[in-house]
Amino acid sequence: MLRIRRVALVAMAWCAALFLAFAGPPAIAGNTEDGIPVTVRVVDEAAQPIPTAVVRHPQEQDRHRVNTETGMLTLSVLYMPDGSEVLFTKGMSIDFEVSAPGYVNQKVTYVIRKRRNTFDVTLVKMAIDMSDDDPDDITIQFGRDKPID
Repeated sequence: MLRIRRVALVAMAWCAALFLAFAGPPAIAGNTEDGIPVTVRVVDEAAQPIPTAVVRHPQEQDRHRVNTETGMLTLSVLYMPDGSEVLFTKGMSIDFEVSAPGYVNQKVTYVIRKRRNTFDVTLVKMAIDMSDDDPDDITIQFGRDKPID
């Protein structure tokens, strides 16, 4: 009788160990309040990162600076002027304005996927005419600046 109990306890221990090995700990669902991360990499025509670039959404007030070494910026949410938040979700189409001093501004539309949301934006250098008499009067537009008449 004692031997049968011992065999039963060993069998139950093995079953419990196998169950835990295959089932594992309970799965923890991801935080549904987080948006899908989107990474923008701003580079020049030679595929080198532009350390002074900024990225912004047309309706957002804040400009987001890229990492000075990699030229990358990762966002998963936008904060609108009215205080609302726009979380990035699969299938969402998002607009970005990318600018940097000395480069032509670029507008980009990106459709968010479930994974691997990294894309490059290539900025082209401005053609600056230095043949004017007074080179101190040259104006380089940046971001949403408009020249004064």
